[in-house]
Amino acid sequence: MGINLQKGQKISLEKEAGGGLSQIVMGLGWDAAKSKGGMLGGLFGGGGGSIDLDASCLMFDDGGTLVDTVWFRQLRSRDGSIQHTGDNLTGEGEGDDEQIIVDLTAVPATIKSLVFTVNNFTGQDFSQVENAFCRIVNGANKSEIARYDLGAQGSHNAMIMAKVYRHNGEWKMHAIGETGQGRTAEQLLGQIAPHL
Repeated sequence: MGINLQKGQKISLEKEAGGGLSQIVMGLGWDAAKSKGGMLGGLFGGGGGSIDLDASCLMFDDGGTLVDTVWFRQLRSRDGSIQHTGDNLTGEGEGDDEQIIVDLTAVPATIKSLVFTVNNFTGQDFSQVENAFCRIVNGANKSEIARYDLGAQGSHNAMIMAKVYRHNGEWKMHAIGETGQGRTAEQLLGQIAPHL
């Protein structure tokens, strides 16, 4: 099992993985919150149902300029280094609901930071989401390097989850966990800027 991150914590992905990393997978999972009205309340519109959270990866250069965005409307970065596995509309099932695969060896040298966000495109807020998490998995052996339980229910409909960034020639991860408002990642740019 990987390390459980606390908000604000920074780690070296290579050190936690126990060696060189060539590919990582950012996995995002969530469940629709259980309705307070019991089973029938959930079936008949008592707040249950599906929740469509969207994971995005924003690529920034040294100057903090947004270079590219990988999300459900553009599943691959223009340079080919980052691939989104596709949109999950419900959060049903065990494990990761959405995954973004990053080939660290192919990320252009001009890219310094990869910021991972989650937005509710359908506009529901996080009071209807539970058990939300993001995790970094070693692409080579599928072992979990780090996990960050978001667990923040509330009236926000977006979250800046984490940043994966280069520092002194190695890849690190910063658990940000900051809530925000926005149906798309671009609407969070003002909030992301101080973290770059």
